[in-house]
Amino acid sequence: MDQEQEQSTAPKNTVTIEEAGPCKKKLIVEIPEESIKSATDERYENLRKEAVVPGFRKGRAPRRLLEKRFGKETTEQIKLKLLADASDSAVKDNELNVLREPDIDFKEIELPQSGPLKFDFEVEVRPEFDLPQLEGIEVNKTKLQVTDEQIDREIERLQRWSGTWVPRGDGQVQAEDQIIADVILKTEDVEEEEKLDNIEIFVRANGFVGAIPVEKLDELLIGAKTGDSLQTSIEVAKTYFKEQYRGKKVDIKIDIKDIKWLKPPELDENFFNKLGVENESELRNTLSDSLQGRLEQQSRTQMSEQIYKYMLDNTDFELPADIVADQATMLLQRQYTNLIRQGLPKEQLEEQMEQLQAASAQQAGQQLKTFFIMDKVAEKLNIEVTEEELNGHIAQLAIQRGQRPERLREDMTRDGSLSQFRLQVREDKCIAKLLESAKITEVEPKKETKKKKKTAKKAATTEKKAPKKRKTAAKKKTDK
Repeated sequence: MDQEQEQSTAPKNTVTIEEAGPCKKKLIVEIPEESIKSATDERYENLRKEAVVPGFRKGRAPRRLLEKRFGKETTEQIKLKLLADASDSAVKDNELNVLREPDIDFKEIELPQSGPLKFDFEVEVRPEFDLPQLEGIEVNKTKLQVTDEQIDREIERLQRWSGTWVPRGDGQVQAEDQIIADVILKTEDVEEEEKLDNIEIFVRANGFVGAIPVEKLDELLIGAKTGDSLQTSIEVAKTYFKEQYRGKKVDIKIDIKDIKWLKPPELDENFFNKLGVENESELRNTLSDSLQGRLEQQSRTQMSEQIYKYMLDNTDFELPADIVADQATMLLQRQYTNLIRQGLPKEQLEEQMEQLQAASAQQAGQQLKTFFIMDKVAEKLNIEVTEEELNGHIAQLAIQRGQRPERLREDMTRDGSLSQFRLQVREDKCIAKLLESAKITEVEPKKETKKKKKTAKKAATTEKKAPKKRKTAAKKKTDK
């Protein structure tokens, strides 16, 4: 009881809170001199009981001797405890919903000989905002139907997956080709060059050279030949998930050693046997059923995206760039989990992840905003995910991946993706709840402009007569 009375009469710290930018608060803390003296007396009293000083019995050494012998170390311990307790109390007492622990430079703060101890620090807090109206959201539902063109494209996709990479010989690089190259990366502020030998580079609009995302990579490569040397410079996004390249300029040199194109297989008995069907007619029927299921899922996804857009368009708050950068890895993991849940094959999964990794700061910020919005929606609608629900979703995912549910859960717990998976399940429940009260209108699909598509068979024949491409500016320089 005496201790409680003593604590209630002890002087309190003074805390002043100021705005320090989007989602940031600056806390200015003043610890009274009485609190410093009390903490110092308590520390030396404990030290007196524990310290062994020559010439004195344990617990009998005078304080002045203890200060002389242990003063520097003891003062540092007192300071660290005062700062830790004061910063922790400042956050908790003011009910600040911080995103991570305060970053305080303890070495720059000194314990004063007299008077109060003053220090300040910044914390990143969850954004404060109001949600828009959640009932009666207007949503369009597109009437989707499987067409022969969709089945044709699906067959072409299956042919690509079963295709073989073959050399182009003396041909020029074309879109969707694969090149084998030696690469040199020179990163800003890094003295040593990074050399990559015989790496694979895929000719895509947004591709990768090693671990470096390169926009319009196809424009750089198309038209090049074996033996050519190409150069470019990239400003890596400040939100890129690999810290060693984040926000830096990277000079890239590509020496092409080989060019390959994907030769699709013929629609023959061997191809049908691999897919478990007897002929093209059975294959088309099977694909039609599969596509119908995917179209229904696509319709649900489109409606979900409209809900997300409505929430983003009608919710206004800012996020600082450093928060977006720090959350990039987490966002990638969430997206990866989502793609796995869709049951995408490995080839598509890797292609999707490449695009996600190259996402701009705006895209990363948008995804992070969505996370905070849906987190608040879940709180308002009292939506939670029970262990039974989570296990049910894990079981569904395990069936898709051909694994045992308990083993999959262990793997997800080990690699840290289980918590993200739980968040995604909760988010899906939020969207489903919002769609229950949404104002849904069925609409006809938009008419697509018909474009001539090169079939797999035609692609194989036209490969021999590859059209000449205009050399890029980067290539012209290195050819001299």
